[in-house]
Amino acid sequence: MLNVVVMVSGGGTNLQAIIDAVEAGTITNTRLAGVISNNKNAYALERAAQHGIPAACVSPKDFENRGQFNQKLLETVDGFEPDLVVLAGFLVVIPPEMTSKYRNRMINIHPSLIPSFCGTGYYGLRVHEAALARGVKVVGATVHFVDEGTDTGPIILQKAVEARQGDTPKELQRRVMEQAEWKILPRAIDLIANGKVKVENGKTIIEEPTRSGQEASL
Repeated sequence: MLNVVVMVSGGGTNLQAIIDAVEAGTITNTRLAGVISNNKNAYALERAAQHGIPAACVSPKDFENRGQFNQKLLETVDGFEPDLVVLAGFLVVIPPEMTSKYRNRMINIHPSLIPSFCGTGYYGLRVHEAALARGVKVVGATVHFVDEGTDTGPIILQKAVEARQGDTPKELQRRVMEQAEWKILPRAIDLIANGKVKVENGKTIIEEPTRSGQEASL
């Protein structure tokens, strides 16, 4: 059973997608061990409470310096004894100690097809504003492992979504969430929980049955 901790800063729509998938059996062999937010007013904490998932808030505002916050954040994560840490809209820089400790055991969801519209400054609506400003025809989402860079870790899954003429950033954001994020994040967790993902030479190898029933590396 894979112990999963989900870290989130806001409403927790991706958290809800994970919860729904676990309860529906779409994500298998997985237990949601805890939810952590840096924002005490995050609705994600209420979502956790509604489903009986332990939750904690660790806010930088409660500490004199970032070093103290980083230490407490890592202690809180460790306290849930996770096998996998999921960043689902967590808008705080991850401490280097945590990145190192949970290497290839921490994943993030990003609302673009990496390497497009990613890196420092690209988060939330800013990603979709930039995509529309560039006039791209296809957008999407990416699940990747977290490393020392920003959105630079090995890619696990991606899904494309059509950008439509006349889209607003919020309309595009919603479509990317519904058609991509809420599908590939639960899928990635299920693959990891069942030992189907490994990292070699900075790239992921995913092993899952093909339609013919044979195993394939994708």
